[in-house]
Amino acid sequence: MARDLPGEGGRLNGTATPPDPSEPVGPEPAGPEPAGPEPAGPEPARLQALVVDDEPDLVRVVVGYLERQGFAVRSAGDGETALDLVRAAEPDVVVLDLGLPGVDGVETCRRLRTFSDCYVVMLTARADEVDVLIGLAVGADDYLSKPFSPRELTARIRTLLRRPRRRPAPPGGPHAPPDGAHTTAVDGAAADGAAADPRVFGDLVVDPQAREVSVAGAVVVLTRTEFDLLEALSSRPRAVFTRRQLIDRVWGAGWVGDEHLVDIHLGHVRRKLGDDPGASRYVVTVRGVGYRMGPG
Repeated sequence: MARDLPGEGGRLNGTATPPDPSEPVGPEPAGPEPAGPEPAGPEPARLQALVVDDEPDLVRVVVGYLERQGFAVRSAGDGETALDLVRAAEPDVVVLDLGLPGVDGVETCRRLRTFSDCYVVMLTARADEVDVLIGLAVGADDYLSKPFSPRELTARIRTLLRRPRRRPAPPGGPHAPPDGAHTTAVDGAAADGAAADPRVFGDLVVDPQAREVSVAGAVVVLTRTEFDLLEALSSRPRAVFTRRQLIDRVWGAGWVGDEHLVDIHLGHVRRKLGDDPGASRYVVTVRGVGYRMGPG
């Protein structure tokens, strides 16, 4: 029985075409060498995390969970070592225990904020709200009370990392708008037209592109969370935002926790802006509802 051979188009047929006697018989000339595998490109940079806690078992669990989520993780058991690692490794996020021996978590966070704007999630075994307030006051972005779920910690970290990093100031100075941009004075009626333009409220300037804030020409240093809250309010200056709306905008819709976290961070914003809570010019409280921007 004739053996099926491939014909044109990859189809099968029952006969083979006899060879042409005028053609030389022998092995076909070698064609070009088959191309080898494409050289592997550079692997995407892994997100860097630092876990700081003096409980080895907790550190081991958190480090293992974050590594399985794709993070490159370092750890430290005290504040001094943690500060050295932040300087050397420049992590994207630091998970920091409040109750460290020696230099505690509050002082570690305060020192860290003098040279790094990485995200900080504070861990606390203390139920006292004052401890949480102090941790957030020195620059922590979020907090979790022990005991906590590693999955919840990872979800909080992922939410923080979705927020933009601080961008370098454009050429021409910290408040110079980028080429082609113009400064928009926000009087409450034209905020939505140019979301990325600097927004002016009297002496206050909020620059979303440079992620910078100034009052009367002086730069005001805000944490990422503080800036994100002010940016959200200034994006729609006539709108009143509830706590939940600000949480959804800044922390993400999946965030679960005490919504009074918004009050704490906005209290820090007011203090840094020199805004009197009793007669606010920049961040106004709408009682029973939430917050909006003032006229400046």
